[in-house]
Amino acid sequence: MSKQSATPATAAASFERALDELEQLVQKMEKGEQSLDESLAAYERGIALYRECQKALEQAEQRVRLLADPTNPAAAEDFKPHGG
Repeated sequence: MSKQSATPATAAASFERALDELEQLVQKMEKGEQSLDESLAAYERGIALYRECQKALEQAEQRVRLLADPTNPAAAEDFKPHGG
């Protein structure tokens, strides 16, 4: 059985896991105690995690657009946070 997309709960858990791992990587790198090779590997992993998080956020945005206007999700207005 092929899985086309993760369920919302699975996607949220995956996002949270990736974000948590990314935050831990940043903390380790900020300490400056890693070798150059370790830092490069951590940076590479961090980029992969960032992309994973970005993809999850884009998918969540699309779901919100579909909920806002199921007949024309492209017409939904972009989210603008208050006070920004």
